Amino acid sequence: MTATLTFLGDVAGLSAGLRAMRRSYRFDEGDGGLPVQVEQRPGPLSVERADGRASIRFERRVHFFRGLGLLLEHLDDPGDVRLEETPRFDSVGAMADVSQGNAVYREETLRELLVRMACMGLDRLMVYAEDNYAVEGEPYFGYMRGRYAQEQLRALDDFADALGIELVPCIQTLAHLIDALKWKRFADLKEDDDTLLVGEPSTYAFIERLIRAASAPFRSRRIHLGMDEAWKLGQGNYLLKHGYRSRQEIMQEHLEQVLAIVRRLGLSPMIWSDMFFRSVSTGVTHYDVAEGELERIRARIPAGLDLVYWDYYHKDEAFYGTWIRRHAAAGRTPLFAGGIWSWNGYAVDYRMTFDTTIPALSACAREGVREVLATIWGDGGTESLLFSNLLGLQLFAELAYAPAYDEAKLAARFRFCCEGELADWQALSELDRTPGTEAPPTNSQNPSHYLLWQHPMMGLFDRNAEGLGYPAHYAGLAERLAAAEDRNGAYGYVFGHLAALARVLALKAGLGLDLVAAYEARDRARLAALRDETIPEVAFRVEALRERHRRLWLRQCLPFGWEIHDLRYGALQNALDTTRLRLGDWLAGDVERLEELEEERLPFDGIEGPTLVLRYSRMPSASRISFSTGF
Repeated sequence: MTATLTFLGDVAGLSAGLRAMRRSYRFDEGDGGLPVQVEQRPGPLSVERADGRASIRFERRVHFFRGLGLLLEHLDDPGDVRLEETPRFDSVGAMADVSQGNAVYREETLRELLVRMACMGLDRLMVYAEDNYAVEGEPYFGYMRGRYAQEQLRALDDFADALGIELVPCIQTLAHLIDALKWKRFADLKEDDDTLLVGEPSTYAFIERLIRAASAPFRSRRIHLGMDEAWKLGQGNYLLKHGYRSRQEIMQEHLEQVLAIVRRLGLSPMIWSDMFFRSVSTGVTHYDVAEGELERIRARIPAGLDLVYWDYYHKDEAFYGTWIRRHAAAGRTPLFAGGIWSWNGYAVDYRMTFDTTIPALSACAREGVREVLATIWGDGGTESLLFSNLLGLQLFAELAYAPAYDEAKLAARFRFCCEGELADWQALSELDRTPGTEAPPTNSQNPSHYLLWQHPMMGLFDRNAEGLGYPAHYAGLAERLAAAEDRNGAYGYVFGHLAALARVLALKAGLGLDLVAAYEARDRARLAALRDETIPEVAFRVEALRERHRRLWLRQCLPFGWEIHDLRYGALQNALDTTRLRLGDWLAGDVERLEELEEERLPFDGIEGPTLVLRYSRMPSASRISFSTGF
């Protein structure tokens, strides 16, 4: 039943946001409804309903929309309702990647996301765009990549602002620019295929055009300049032009040049913090930094620059606390960016998401971090659907508005905000948390990814799947995911999509092992059955997955980037066809051997059991895929 609410009091500036909320949440506005007294004032968020009246008291606009969600959620509760929440942070938000995974979300997709975020109380959305925004005079920047026009971003900013959400551009001004720098137009600006050539006036003229274009559509004066993971800074064209200089010196000079542009434009900058720590690291990662090096880092951090400490991997609250304090000792308390583990393949690893986020945000609250961010990366082609990340966003929100993790409250809020059932969404991890992974050798693994794409005759991952019962696991999981589709409202399609994947894996996960076993036994009947029954059924299920995936992509994303999935699905279907051909040739006596099946299966990269492989280019073949970057 649709509720009618009559808002009274401090309602100025809320009408556009209320219209947006009405499209997703069942309520009307008008005379004669439940009177809701609205009061904006400093202090905690307060929601009450008693004696046929209600009230929402809030400090910031996004708090009002979270409060509205709480009121609607408890509207039919028996007795009076009195709720109070004190936000633990000044800002809690999300970052959506529209570059690394080739998925550029349609405006209506981002509007839907913003409405869900407002109901959760998330107040910031960073749009991570390496080259996916239009820059005047640069036709090759974002060419055929679905770049956003200025007017599109401006309209999104208006929509977000009505909900109390700040849109912040998140760009790159050093590395992570491989998709732009591949064009000849940028040859003179390249350090290497991924990194800008620093120290050149033309480079800084280009960077200024990027910053102007990225910041112009938004109200916010905040801007994220990136500058992470510049692995080979000073080792390419810079080295040829200037000779050897330390990466630390080059980075410092580049940062000062970029900050001069930012200050001139009146912007407030932030960057990822890893390059500062990497420059004094004694090990492989930027975490291997001695306490004595912190003063050196402090001396290098310019005034007015915020650092973003990203960490998606640790499960120990004490570790996060130590690194927050290290950032503070090196200059200032950082912003914190955690991760919703969506970049492994088709499924979000919610076990890793929960295991890392709960201790991270607890440490952030204890150590005085004021701004936190949930990153949604699309590495590897953005195979995971954007809205499969909703539970992760809800987790960040509930940890930001309560002193401790409360599973019952999380489940109730998620059911209201997103029509989702907590247990069903947590089960998405089981696409990769499979038998044999209770004590995994790595923090995360993704057999559903590499077992899908590997060539049946090559079996690069067959040794890693041996004896783990994948076919039975995926067959059972397909049934469970399909049953969850009807329980999860507007986002039930997430489960239908992943059920289609599980149905493929129920047959394909063991196909390579079955081929080798039958061939070694010279079991002609078994090989014929695999050729004539199993492989055609796998191909049929792959086609069903592809059709569902394509329909969802084109509904939520621009078409740019889908061509990569055309290549992947096409390669998989051709691999299945080649497998049938090879089996047929051997069964007919046209060839004496199937050399592919005689090759010993080795553990992938020497790692036994389930592993984690992100690049598609490592999965279908051990041979070189020359266009593998970004594929």
